[in-house]
Amino acid sequence: MEIGRHIDALERAGLDLVDAAEKAGLDAAVPTCPEWTVRELVQHVGYVHRWAATYVRDGRTAVLSDEEEDDAVGPMPADADLVAWFQSGHTDLVDVLRAAAPDLACWYFLPAGSPLAFWARRQAHETTIHRADLQGAIGDIAGVDADLGIDGIDELLMGFYGSRGGRLRCEAPCTLAVHVTDGARAEGPHSWTVTMAPTGAAITRGVTGPTDCTLRGPAGELYLALWNRRGTADLHVEGDEAVLAQWRERATIRWT
Repeated sequence: MEIGRHIDALERAGLDLVDAAEKAGLDAAVPTCPEWTVRELVQHVGYVHRWAATYVRDGRTAVLSDEEEDDAVGPMPADADLVAWFQSGHTDLVDVLRAAAPDLACWYFLPAGSPLAFWARRQAHETTIHRADLQGAIGDIAGVDADLGIDGIDELLMGFYGSRGGRLRCEAPCTLAVHVTDGARAEGPHSWTVTMAPTGAAITRGVTGPTDCTLRGPAGELYLALWNRRGTADLHVEGDEAVLAQWRERATIRWT
């Protein structure tokens, strides 16, 4: 996906996040983030937006210290001001990304074509996934477009777990294939192979041989399922479902 499309997705997700937060109320539980209430999730995403915007706006090439990070984010607002605080930070991040030069140099932490491409992509998916969390607190989670879903699956598998596969350890080696069944005209890969082993995971684009388990479905649904934001009962699963269960148990992305 192009940078501009990531920024557009970020903008839409933030607006939908606000709508869901206002409908749920700050004290509501978030089923897909069981340790958090709506309040804590809005605080988290608002914090991340301000943190990310600082790197892009300032062309910051070194990681912020704890003190610098606190200064960049500022104090957490009272409940009455929390949604407006979130909206201000979200709008600022969108504006900062749109105004950034293509050759921006700053710190980033996953493989990407450029620092700007990284931050636009990461914040689009950060906000989309947490939009889904907050919608889940009030009812059904809205769908995700095929292009964004394919891009998000690729970021999750090749970005997070391609570079941090040590988290996906299992006693006996096993392979999970992921196949997108829609988005034929969408950019990017449409299948991946995840090989989990005692030493961690190796992940590749494409499927070239037999696998222990295959997960198939529309890109947007696979995206939410691989992020553990929905179940897989209505998706197409072939082979050893225990392999998919290994993924769902071990595939967690944490802030720290």
